[in-house]
Amino acid sequence: MDAAIQTAEGSPLVSVEAVDHFYRKGSAPNVVVLQDVNLTLGDHEVVALLGRSGSGKSTLLRIISGLMPASKGLVEINGQAVNGPAKGVAMVFQSFALFPWLTVLQNVELGLEAQGMAPAERRKRALAAVDLIGLDGFESAYPKEISGGMQQRVGLARALVVQPQILLMDEPFSALDVLTAETLRTDLLDLWCEGRMPIRAILMVTHNIEEAVLMCDRILVFSSNPGRVIAEVKVELPRPRNRQDPEFRALVDDIYGRMTSKVAGTLAQSKDGLFPGMGIGMILPRVSTNTLAGLIESLAGHPFDGRADLPLLAERAHMEADELFQAAETLQLMRFAELAEGDLKLTVDGQRFADLGIDDRKAMFRHHLVTFVPLAAHIKLVLDERPSHKAPLLRFRDELEDHMSEDAAETTIRNVINWARYGEVFAYNEASGLISLENPA
Repeated sequence: MDAAIQTAEGSPLVSVEAVDHFYRKGSAPNVVVLQDVNLTLGDHEVVALLGRSGSGKSTLLRIISGLMPASKGLVEINGQAVNGPAKGVAMVFQSFALFPWLTVLQNVELGLEAQGMAPAERRKRALAAVDLIGLDGFESAYPKEISGGMQQRVGLARALVVQPQILLMDEPFSALDVLTAETLRTDLLDLWCEGRMPIRAILMVTHNIEEAVLMCDRILVFSSNPGRVIAEVKVELPRPRNRQDPEFRALVDDIYGRMTSKVAGTLAQSKDGLFPGMGIGMILPRVSTNTLAGLIESLAGHPFDGRADLPLLAERAHMEADELFQAAETLQLMRFAELAEGDLKLTVDGQRFADLGIDDRKAMFRHHLVTFVPLAAHIKLVLDERPSHKAPLLRFRDELEDHMSEDAAETTIRNVINWARYGEVFAYNEASGLISLENPA
């Protein structure tokens, strides 16, 4: 899909054409992170890359900035191919990434110092940037002396002080508490709408749907495994935007539906009816059994009575969209719920689970885990067949790395171990690194 809006002169500030990114795994198939990504960023635009964790959004942002090369495809800034750190581009990271031994002012000056700017001009520009983002008076403070919100303001000032044309932001508010993040978003939008920042366009990564609708002119929705643009949503609501506006809520609801429609299409084609057949190469999201049980209980109770609209469920359960998607898809994988078109509905087994006591819940979870999660069934089969009923964790993690990245393999094996512990399917000893049938149910 080509999500293209151009500048008035006919040329985009940023152009991404047919970009792929993959990791090579020796003789095993490449692990594909991004596939055939096409997008543009036009003048005076704020555009969001919206998707779940692991959809390659941050990887794409680093490719655009020139911090890493694409495996395939072309990235251009102002018509010039990106080869190394891109000129006219600055980036704000999720982590504050400040040097603790430098003051606020010194951290902001750092980029100008690297450019060889004279100290007097450097100080003048840095002071202006610090004042612009609301930290006047804190120039001599060290990072440990200021709050997380203030530290992220320093990161923003450090990006703005080099006067970039394009500002890239990688989930800049996700490490902040809700109120601090809201304040910083509002201040940033005010600066943008008033034309007080020396930038022509903003490209930001987020998995927060409301944040994307609140801040952006366009939203590019990414799929996962591999990451690609599956939808483009234009946000034509006037600024400032009101979260309670019916049009705002309708757009949020529409995006939830778009982000689950791909799953629904896959399920409809599967031979199992509502549920897809997945092998051991499936990346398992980081979701605790407490979260799964709590979500089932929320769905079963009032006011949902077994079926919920995802935006409302996220609000009632105090969950971010990304966290809710991961939990919902895990419930779907294990046949406790069905996820489609922005709704989550308990299955008959999901409703039964909600009504059971602790021991019966464990037994039911154990059955569903071994029956419907191929990796759990595979590990149990290996343990059953070995005389010692033990196997090293590394044996399964190495197997997973034939299908996914090292980080994803580590997350997946740890997740299935935690689920198996709850269901008393198998145990894991951290000291020996062995998975075993010790104390199985």
